Amino acid sequence: MRWGAGMTTTPTLRVNEPREIVSLVPYRLGFRPRDSAVAVSLRAPRGSVGLVMRVDLSAIGDPVVGRQVARAMVGTLGRDRASSSVLVVYTDEDPRGVDGAAGRAVEHFREAAEALLGPAAVWVVTDHGYLSYDCTGACCPPGGRPLRELESTQVSARMVLEGATIAESRDAVVRIAAADSQRRRVVARTRRRWQERGAEAAQDGPGAVEWWRAESLASWRLAVDHVAGRAPAHARAPWGRVEAGLTDRRVRDAVLASFVPGAGDLPERSLRGTTVAAPEDAALGRLTAALMGPGPGVRPPQPETRWHEQALEAVVAHGRAGAQAPALTLLALLAWWRGDGARAQILLDRALRDDAEHRLAVLLDSALAAGLGPGWTRTEEPDAAG
Repeated sequence: MRWGAGMTTTPTLRVNEPREIVSLVPYRLGFRPRDSAVAVSLRAPRGSVGLVMRVDLSAIGDPVVGRQVARAMVGTLGRDRASSSVLVVYTDEDPRGVDGAAGRAVEHFREAAEALLGPAAVWVVTDHGYLSYDCTGACCPPGGRPLRELESTQVSARMVLEGATIAESRDAVVRIAAADSQRRRVVARTRRRWQERGAEAAQDGPGAVEWWRAESLASWRLAVDHVAGRAPAHARAPWGRVEAGLTDRRVRDAVLASFVPGAGDLPERSLRGTTVAAPEDAALGRLTAALMGPGPGVRPPQPETRWHEQALEAVVAHGRAGAQAPALTLLALLAWWRGDGARAQILLDRALRDDAEHRLAVLLDSALAAGLGPGWTRTEEPDAAG
């Protein structure tokens, strides 16, 4: 069971009304939920919005496992330092007084939240309106209040001004269009040749392997220069070499280290020798911990992080379908580092479909399942729009 968790870093926007929180949810997830239960963490002392988590309504509303799902959600909100919570249920019709998954979802969540977070406010968004689950008066008529009211909130106005968009479905959050067939064929030939060079290097000894890895990392550097507009005019885009290089764990880890500010030439040095030398090993560990670890961490730099994402998206777009776990996992890692857990989870799902045993994907998937965000988000006071 997995859920999408989103944490953004936009400037502070305080939420004072329930409808502001309901309006915020799709922006935080990046898409309009359907048949979903979304839990919102409200942190003390000012009730600022923290973690936003989505699960399938059928999972939390299941008569057998629904309570377990609800307890897992509440436990994650607790680790997010929530002092109270809001549950937003997305379903086709008004669920009040109806025996079904939506009603069971509310019951399960409230039971789980009571002891740790106190009574949970519950709101419902249907195809026709939004309403308080507990309202029986004129404030929430049958079918709820008009959905257009959610488009005139402070949150909505702020998000529109900042250029935020909402995808119509979860899968639409991450669209990486395939390159045209001719370019993909050219890239495929390059990838195969570079894979063959890697296999030959393995036969020729450690020095040859070190050279192949260093050249693969150099190709990654060139790929970033291409999307950043810094590559020499005569340089061809190295998507095939990068795709082949990322299948090597040492190259992949060096690429990962290159994401972190201050890495310098450590990624290159980490590739030297048959094993990583102790000083480089320790330094590489500290660098990746700054990105992934539980400590204070560092914020993703801009525009460098976007260039890294664009380069990896180009690798996927030009690469072999069904074999993109390395690039997709690194894309998921960058999305998670930025605080976009919903995008990260979608990318991870795709990576794990390509390779269910990809080690980094499994590790990051566990972090998302536990509701863990990157270190820098755990040390900053979150704002209501993120």
